[in-house]
Amino acid sequence: MDEKANYCDFFEGTEKLLEIWFGRRTESNTANCDLRAIPRSTWEKILKIVKCTIISFKKNDYMDAYVLSESSLFVAKNRIILKTCGSTTLLLAVKPLIYVVRDNTDFDMVIDIFYSRKNFMRPELQEKPHTSFEDETEALDELFDGSAYCLGRINRDCWYLYTLNPLEDFIGVQVPDQTLEISFLAKALYILNSDYVIMQELDPKIMKIFTKEVCSTAKEATQKSGIDKLLPGVVIDDYLFEPCGYSMNGLFKGGYYVTIHITPEPQYSYVSFETNYPQESYSDLIFRLLKLFCPGKFIMTLFANKLSVAAISNCLYHKVDFRGFNRKELQFSHFKNYDLTYALFAKAPS
Repeated sequence: MDEKANYCDFFEGTEKLLEIWFGRRTESNTANCDLRAIPRSTWEKILKIVKCTIISFKKNDYMDAYVLSESSLFVAKNRIILKTCGSTTLLLAVKPLIYVVRDNTDFDMVIDIFYSRKNFMRPELQEKPHTSFEDETEALDELFDGSAYCLGRINRDCWYLYTLNPLEDFIGVQVPDQTLEISFLAKALYILNSDYVIMQELDPKIMKIFTKEVCSTAKEATQKSGIDKLLPGVVIDDYLFEPCGYSMNGLFKGGYYVTIHITPEPQYSYVSFETNYPQESYSDLIFRLLKLFCPGKFIMTLFANKLSVAAISNCLYHKVDFRGFNRKELQFSHFKNYDLTYALFAKAPS
């Protein structure tokens, strides 16, 4: 969604997602344990390494939210969420980020880390260490004792995850936590001589809403698409790129967020949705998202720890059907502090 990108040039909508939780080894010296104390100028230096910039900002009592030239950054008291698309070099910023946290706060340890992404549409256009998941894993292993996973079909749509190996006395995140992430994709994606051919895109009429050809402002696109009605009580910070592309951050009370990013170009349309807003079941929200975007297929991942009200949802998605879609993949993973559901749904033949 780089504003300088030509409408006909390829853009990688698939996002790299990094989430890091920080803590202290002891209870002393906690007065300066707040990541929001890190100045914006420092975040700008970190993001320069990633190859993206801040274009908008909102905050509430719980979280700072930055809309970026390539996706989003969220900063809470003890957690950082950085999500970037395109050919950004997100993992190059992890080591500097840890130094920045150490130098600006009293945090002295990483409690947990999650790095995840779907497989890229055009991996050959990525820069190191994002040229392959093996290279990404190697870069993370230099900093952490972690494990790497792949869910889904490695020769089609799949989803990669890197997270910490918990120690025996591992305590982990001690607050209710959950993350729902959905990627809305083309119905079929084939590789022909290294060229990617999308056989059926996301609904082109809906994707047109997120272009300057149809909407003159981000607010108009948000209202015309119905994004403003998805979740009640959210404060929205949205941005419509030139000539096309859309990003939205939303903040709720209680430290909850939602973010949507849309690459509308017909050759490589892509939509991502993510929230940590707690719900016992996300089925109704997913139904509304499907009605809004009309995708050919979608990948859903749901992380929930044992304290989360969403924990039960992870056990029930084998019973959930979405009208008009066939479930192609369903996998469950159990970690020491979190459970994960991965599912792939494709539009049923008419």
